[in-house]
Amino acid sequence: MATGQLIDEDPAEALAHALAARRLASRIAAVREAVGLAAYHAGEWQTAIAELRTYHRMSGLQSHLAVLADCERALGRPERAIDLFRGADREKLDQAVATELLIVAAGARGDLGQKDAAVAMLQVPELTSETAEPWTARLRYAYADALLAVGRRDEAREWFSRAADVDTEGETDAAERLLELDGVVIEGDEEDEESAEAIASGPGAPGAVPARPDADLAGDTEPTADADADEDEDDDEGDEGDEDDEQDEHYEDDEQDGAAVAAVPSDDLTDDELTDDEASTVAAGTPGDDSGAATGGGEPTASGGSDTAQR
Repeated sequence: MATGQLIDEDPAEALAHALAARRLASRIAAVREAVGLAAYHAGEWQTAIAELRTYHRMSGLQSHLAVLADCERALGRPERAIDLFRGADREKLDQAVATELLIVAAGARGDLGQKDAAVAMLQVPELTSETAEPWTARLRYAYADALLAVGRRDEAREWFSRAADVDTEGETDAAERLLELDGVVIEGDEEDEESAEAIASGPGAPGAVPARPDADLAGDTEPTADADADEDEDDDEGDEGDEDDEQDEHYEDDEQDGAAVAAVPSDDLTDDELTDDEASTVAAGTPGDDSGAATGGGEPTASGGSDTAQR
């Protein structure tokens, strides 16, 4: 709870609370998720990758793929972000997650200098949908930004305007970007600084993915073998030290595993290599399901082995 209350205002303190929770209950999926999201907000990219991959394995969900891909971009590995997009199973992804993953993958294309490919990736049916979804403003903003990057200024202005029209929550700085394109300068040094910071961290920039926990999982955590182990702990306090050591070792293995997977090199992508699968993604409006790098999913195997060892 403390992590959730602090994560937007003081990410570093939120991460400290999450790490304290992990020391107490490292085998609870929601705890690992909290550490991963707090680390993401605090800019601790490698920790975020390790923890969220662990959360995906433990929960069997793939709800933070966009955050994982964004961390790869922030670490200077845009190819890995594109691999996560290619390997995503779109049938199992929520539309909001799929859209954010698309935005991140397009940003990764831009990181590689493939700006025209970024524009093409974002030309999905959801872009022109008349129904405004929570992610519509961010998708339109990212498309406008991609258009501006290739010099299509008039079209970019149109899409910044369309993003501003549906951005009722102020998630983007589309209105400020419109003023900037029109050459309007707002007086006030402090306001100008805040506007510049908002532009730098807009949709498509590393660290900008809305990262929220899975409420269903957090509110419906089922007892595991670790709960039994906690009950047994009252009868055998001598095992407490061994259990803590095992938890620490378990976490270190997860973090090393996340780092090793993230460090796997990917083939270089060129401007002309917008694949057939990605082209079909543009036509279908959803991320492709071409097999790519491992996305951190898998069967929940968080506590089975530890239960046997403790017994």
